[in-house]
Parts: sequence; C-alpha cells; structure tokens
Amino acid sequence: MKLRALVIDDEEFARKNLIMLLEEYCPDVEVIGEASKKSQAKALIEASKPDVIFLDIRMPSGSEGFELLDEIEEKDFQVVFVTAFKDYAIRAFNANAVYYILKPIDIEELQTAVEKVTGTKKIFEEDPENFTTYFQSLRHLSDALLRNKQSNRIAISHTKGLKIIEDDTITHLEASGNCTTIYFKEGNRYLDTRTLKTYESILDRTKFFRVHKSHIINLTMLVEYLSDDGHFAVLKNGLRIPVARNRVADFVKLLKDSK
Repeated sequence: MKLRALVIDDEEFARKNLIMLLEEYCPDVEVIGEASKKSQAKALIEASKPDVIFLDIRMPSGSEGFELLDEIEEKDFQVVFVTAFKDYAIRAFNANAVYYILKPIDIEELQTAVEKVTGTKKIFEEDPENFTTYFQSLRHLSDALLRNKQSNRIAISHTKGLKIIEDDTITHLEASGNCTTIYFKEGNRYLDTRTLKTYESILDRTKFFRVHKSHIINLTMLVEYLSDDGHFAVLKNGLRIPVARNRVADFVKLLKDSK
C-alpha cells in the first residue's frame, strides 16, 4: 500500500517541484494534497489522515511548521522536513531522529527519506505509542531550532520504535558496521541505525570524545588513562576502551586542560 502524503510549503514552485519528484521517483508515495498556509494545512491533515507530510520548516517565519504540529490533535503521521537550514539545524534533526531533505532537493536523499518513513510506518503500526514518543522528539527539535539551544535529549531509533534518552546516561558508543551500539550506565544497550560519525556530530563535544574510529566515550565516565602495553581509556564500570594512536595527543591535551 502506498504512503499517503501531503506537501506543505508556502512557495508554490517548491510544492509543485517536490510533488513532481515524488511522482516520478518515489512510486510508493501517493500525494493526496498540498497546502500553502498553516490553517489550510491543519484542515487538510485532519480531513485526509495522511501517513506522512513533507513540511517546509519555514512557513515563512520558522515557527509556523511547529505550531501546525502542536495544533493537530490526532498525531498519527510522520514528518519529513524540507529545509534550507544547515549546520546546527542538521545536528538538531539528527539528535531527534527525524527525517529531512535539504533544498535544493537531491533525488537520492528524497528516496532515502521515503524508504525510512516506510520502514518506520510498520513499526509505528505495531505500537502506536511510538507516535507519542515521536512527537515528543519533535517538540525537542522545535525547542532546539527556535531557541537555538542544544538539548541533552537524544531520540534513538531501535527495532521496536523510538526511545528518548538523556545523553548523560550513556557510558560509551561503539560502531557496528554502519550502525551504532549505545551503552548505558544501567547496563542496557540499543542498536541505532545511525553511524558513529553522526553521533560524533550530535553529542556535546565537551562531554563526549571519539577516542577511536570505533569508539566514543562519555568523559564523565572516565577514571583512568593507561599508556602501557597500548593506549586505553578506563571507564567507571571497568571497561577498557582502546585509544587510537592518532588520537592520543588530542585526548591527553583534553584531559590536561580539564583539570
């Protein structure tokens, strides 16, 4: 069954261009409507019950898109943000595990976003409670973007849906192919589909350090640095994490500067 989609953007050319790309390159998507204003979009969402909305992040001031999401009562759809934002905004998008495509739209990025929405739709249908967590993460995103404030909350996509965690509950992260295994103080762990490089950009660099191509550690968990018979960061739980030779100098400098 096709994804039922709405395209919401105040610029007519941008809407028509995205609809054309979806129709030509994303056969699993059926565009069932479009809107240019918040009030129009709200009525359309409530009437048509879409699976996903493609939402311009600036309509036109930057707040309308998030106000629209707050005002919808039945939040049972996903959002793909269409944005010209870069840098800090992208870190915020990734930290909240939401899908986005940058303007001008790249066809492969659009197809990837559609594939992710399709996969997540199945998980959300199995446990609708995921929508509550999902829209909670969107509120965190709104706060981060509109107030230019970094949050310590991170949304993790795992096999059963979404989970929002505080970053200080993480002990360390380890690359698992193109995914990342996240380890927590309580001893549990989650596998996220995002790469370790993505997490390196998401996490607060005053609290986390990439000591190895496969490892990021929470610096508050560090108790010792060993340099005999290799280089290792020892965590409070006794785990020894290897420190790559090319990262030793920066790591040692960081430790000295933090004293």
